Amino acid sequence: MSNVKLAVVFYSMGGTNYQLAKWAEEGAKEAGAEVRVLKVQELAPQSVIEGNEVWKSTVDATKDVAEVSSDDVEWADAIIFSTPTRFGNMASQMKQFLDTQGGIWANGKTVNKVVSAMSSAQNPHGGQEATILSLYTSMMHWGAIIATPGYTDPVLFGAGGNPYGTSVSVDQDGKMVEDVEAAVKHQAKRTVTVAEWVKKGNQ
Repeated sequence: MSNVKLAVVFYSMGGTNYQLAKWAEEGAKEAGAEVRVLKVQELAPQSVIEGNEVWKSTVDATKDVAEVSSDDVEWADAIIFSTPTRFGNMASQMKQFLDTQGGIWANGKTVNKVVSAMSSAQNPHGGQEATILSLYTSMMHWGAIIATPGYTDPVLFGAGGNPYGTSVSVDQDGKMVEDVEAAVKHQAKRTVTVAEWVKKGNQ
């Protein structure tokens, strides 16, 4: 049984990254971790959300998911982030959450957190890798330890072969194009394993 505490932090407008987060939860629990699935705060006006049926249904589907806080970051040994791509960067909702963690960062509370990231876009070359790398840049400032999937398992090639983190493209109907479930679960298990190594090294 693992003693790793993992937070899976996501932002989802169309449901894709919520699904990725749930698969990550499953994989991490299979590895024995204690897991919290958490959403970042929605910043868009309710009137805008109400005008988009897919967005509205995602908000409804995640209404019972707790919003992530600094306390969750402190609690976690490891964090997996999942965010859609916005012009090759993470969504502003995710960025806003990271930008408000200066207090715990200044007190050294983000140091040695093991982190990994996932992303989505509407086409295979829509900026997923750049989005993940933009998030990892913030994690370097945190003093976190980045655990990428690399090419550590054949399932990654079936999911598109992104070594930075699982990424998926979504068609016009909102369906995932690549089959990434196994890759997400592998990435979660690898993140938990690296976090176990770090915890043992600090004891």
